[in-house]
Amino acid sequence: EVDEHEFFYSQETGGTIVSSALKLMDEIVRERYPVGQWNIYAAQASDGDNWADDSPRCRDLLVNKLLPNCQYYSYIEITRRSHQTLWHEYEKLTDEFPNFAMKNIRSVEDIFPVFRELFQKETA
Repeated sequence: EVDEHEFFYSQETGGTIVSSALKLMDEIVRERYPVGQWNIYAAQASDGDNWADDSPRCRDLLVNKLLPNCQYYSYIEITRRSHQTLWHEYEKLTDEFPNFAMKNIRSVEDIFPVFRELFQKETA
């Protein structure tokens, strides 16, 4: 867990292990936001980089821990290149979980339309 300044300005290098962030999210939700009292909405934004062997672990965490407790979970991948293992693992969830959505942002012009689509109000 980091503050706003560290999130936007730290420059870490090395491999990404996304599952550690998903585990932390699960812990924070369980400890601070009981699902009986809160509606959980989550957005994960990524460049898609992740250790290949960690991506199935991320999918399992979503299926078994996060998606059952979330009203809505969106995954946004920001890249112009081909999708990596994380995207492909998450893609397997779109038909099974109506509370899960994913979109790709390829350019600055895509940002507003993608976020607008992901977070539009549902009609009754």
